[in-house]
Amino acid sequence: MNTVGEAFTLALKMMWQLDAELLRIVWLSLRVSLTAVLVGSLIGLPLGALLALTRFPGRNACIVVLNACMGLPPVVVGLIVYLILSRSGPLGQLGWLFSPAGMVVAQVVLITPIVAALSRQIIADLWREYEEQLRSLGLTPLKAIATLLWDGRYSLSTAVLAGFGRAIAEVGAIIIVGGNIAGVTRTMTTAISLETSRGDLALAMALGIVLLSIAIGINAAATTLGSAAQRAQGA
Repeated sequence: MNTVGEAFTLALKMMWQLDAELLRIVWLSLRVSLTAVLVGSLIGLPLGALLALTRFPGRNACIVVLNACMGLPPVVVGLIVYLILSRSGPLGQLGWLFSPAGMVVAQVVLITPIVAALSRQIIADLWREYEEQLRSLGLTPLKAIATLLWDGRYSLSTAVLAGFGRAIAEVGAIIIVGGNIAGVTRTMTTAISLETSRGDLALAMALGIVLLSIAIGINAAATTLGSAAQRAQGA
């Protein structure tokens, strides 16, 4: 059996036996990413709805900037968050640098524009479709935000899943802010990078399989929710 084959076999064995280190890394990754998605969604969904339904000077510029932020370089975000959370930074007293909290902050900065930009388009489409009905009920655009968010919940869920997909696969920002400390801030992506450089292919492969499974699950969920949204609109 060649080295890669042996590593793959050992990776499957680690997964089957629920290796403690493997579980610890996976759990931290999920905890950080899910927390970031929750915070990013609480910010991004209302922000996207406001941009979709309100008109104000500079709105188009805000939309352009928001769309551009969907492609923020992770390492740049990591550097900015590092400077903000460093001991001499404005939020240094929080002590979040090289901690899961700091990693959550970096991921929130990355995924909030994604959630906001996608939700803006979804809410704008819904408003165009139901504007006449909602206005007949006496609802202004701002008053209709809650209604549209609920009506578009399936489509908006795909935006949230897109944010989670970005968060769970992130490596550049969180390795700068978190430091890749074993047992403290080591996530699946940072561990894969480290273990591959060390030559420990078994753990890297095991984590890669888990990460790939999560990615497939996210895409499957997004497809299912997209189909559910189409059925709901057609009903």
